[in-house]
Amino acid sequence: MTTDVEGLLRRCAPQALGAVARRHADFAAAEDAVQEALLAGAQQWPRDGVPDNPVGWLVRVAVRRLADEHREGAARRRREEAAAARDQRRPDGVEQHDDTLTVMLLCCHPALTPTAAIPLTLRAVGGLTTREIAAAFLVPEATMAQRISRAKATLRASDVPFAMPAPDDVPRRLTLVRHVLYLLFNEGYATSAGPDLLRVDVTGEAIRLARLLHAAVPDDAEVTGLLALLLLTEARRPARSGPHGELVPLAEQDRALWDRRLVVEGVRLATDALRAGRPGEHTLQACIAVLHDQAPSSEATDWPQVLALYDRLHALTGSPVVALHRAVALAMVHGPARGLAALDGVAERLGGGHRLHAVRAHLLELDGRPRDAVEAYRHAAAAATNLREREYLTLKAARLT
Repeated sequence: MTTDVEGLLRRCAPQALGAVARRHADFAAAEDAVQEALLAGAQQWPRDGVPDNPVGWLVRVAVRRLADEHREGAARRRREEAAAARDQRRPDGVEQHDDTLTVMLLCCHPALTPTAAIPLTLRAVGGLTTREIAAAFLVPEATMAQRISRAKATLRASDVPFAMPAPDDVPRRLTLVRHVLYLLFNEGYATSAGPDLLRVDVTGEAIRLARLLHAAVPDDAEVTGLLALLLLTEARRPARSGPHGELVPLAEQDRALWDRRLVVEGVRLATDALRAGRPGEHTLQACIAVLHDQAPSSEATDWPQVLALYDRLHALTGSPVVALHRAVALAMVHGPARGLAALDGVAERLGGGHRLHAVRAHLLELDGRPRDAVEAYRHAAAAATNLREREYLTLKAARLT
């Protein structure tokens, strides 16, 4: 499958899912049908050419599958296919606007808890695998698979229709959509598994959707903060990998390669978010990104201010990942021994993942304990599921040895 077809299928999938799910009011069945339609498109489009209306094509294939499953008559099938075509085309034959965000809002159903709605949306709309979603939530893949299956069953059994939210439910769903976009971007920027360090198509889609969301709700400070965070992080991407795709950590990046246009836009948005009132977690993260992106070097970064922001962020979220980053800032301000002590308090909540070992190795190296650092780097490399990260960690251990 060519890259163009793959990207087109990714963009079309949420629109097809939304059309089918709204019509049949059965999210699980609609998702299965759309997945089969996507597979058919992946097989046929490179060979036969992309249809004039790709979304309508996917909807028709998915509807036919559902019709066959329910053993409905030919007349019913023709009516549903005609309805699908009407839904996906305007009179001039041009596809309707992108309603990916609408489908995300639909997936964040009131019958689901956040820990169920966010993974389900990442899977159905974001296109992430169960393994990738499990990595984002620091849980085993089997646990996440069960969580997603239960979410589908909950939707199937719910009396609340799979429809647009009532006005008083919109803020709650917006909060979940922000988390979905944040996690989607993270998976693209630091791919959890595979041979590539990052996936530009995933980060690009997350930023595109964040821009659409910001345009839809420009007065939502946390949406503004989220977009700022994504842009400020994306600005560093040109320097994040070397000529052969190898990982280049933040402290060693050539900052002249950073995209200053994105930095300027991100700083402006972060400032707007701060002016709106008490900052939430995405705005606080954006403020940390501003300090990194405006510093001429890692050493010249305002680490005390970074640490103060991480203190506020950890108090707000209690996130073990935030605690991990806070330990690094603590080490930069008060010395590596303080950072290592902070790591001991978060190790169990992180589940022993490779990032914990990698940070510990880095702080041990700063603390002048190369032998201990080598062991930690080797543990991190053994636990890493991304090839580029594993290569970097292995090389760090070899150089210290």
